[in-house]
Amino acid sequence: MIRHDVVEPILLEVDQIYHLACPASPVHYKFNPVKTIKTNVVGTLNMLGLAKRVGARFLLTSTSEVYGDPLQHPQVETYWGNVNPIGVRSCYDEGKRTAETLTMDYHRGANLEVRIARIFNTYGPRMCIDDGRVVSNFVAQALRKEPLTVYGDGKQTRSFQYVSDLVEGLMKLMEGDHVGPFNLGNPGEFTMLELAKVVQDTIDPNARIEFRANTADDPHKRKPDITKAKELLGWEPKVALRNGLPLMVQDFRTRIFGDQKQQQQQPDGSE
Repeated sequence: MIRHDVVEPILLEVDQIYHLACPASPVHYKFNPVKTIKTNVVGTLNMLGLAKRVGARFLLTSTSEVYGDPLQHPQVETYWGNVNPIGVRSCYDEGKRTAETLTMDYHRGANLEVRIARIFNTYGPRMCIDDGRVVSNFVAQALRKEPLTVYGDGKQTRSFQYVSDLVEGLMKLMEGDHVGPFNLGNPGEFTMLELAKVVQDTIDPNARIEFRANTADDPHKRKPDITKAKELLGWEPKVALRNGLPLMVQDFRTRIFGDQKQQQQQPDGSE
């Protein structure tokens, strides 16, 4: 384990590089947009340079955000997207698009072995509790007896894959023979209101829903076409939202209420 910022070069001897470095929730990547785009561009350049020097296979974790607010539904890998290049999300969307460009240029120009995954919304235990993504927001809010905040009319859709499905997909991509890009996501599509209902059913049927104004450049629809991953990688997600969500809730409950208990306890162990 080495704690290191990929924006700075690093010398290592490795066989494979899974390049996942980048804040992925809007709250985090909008916090310091210049740092986000540097991570995506300079960080990716550094990791590609490392892969070239040591002859490593390089896997880029790109994102469904490369499709922007898609005019095609569901999204296939050949779709070029509909992205705002000057918006508040552009540091992430365009940063990842540039990372894909760099990856393919190294592949063509330096004969580097590369793999590109486009990851769709993923959830599971050990996520940041307040990371601003919709599943973690809803779960944390329901556990804390707060209203579930829905932005806009709640009719925008997302697809949610459980983290173990994604890990399996990334490993199959790395070990396989195909460059990609590959959509890795769960084609099960939910509106925000349907997701809120699943969270209510799982945690608290009486949880209230509170509507707020929508955020800028929020995609209206998001659903992966995973035909390519099924055919070439032999991969498809196995965990349905109703099965995966309780595992995440269990983890969040432990961390939210466990932390509270520790805070209440005095240093000598008394309450």
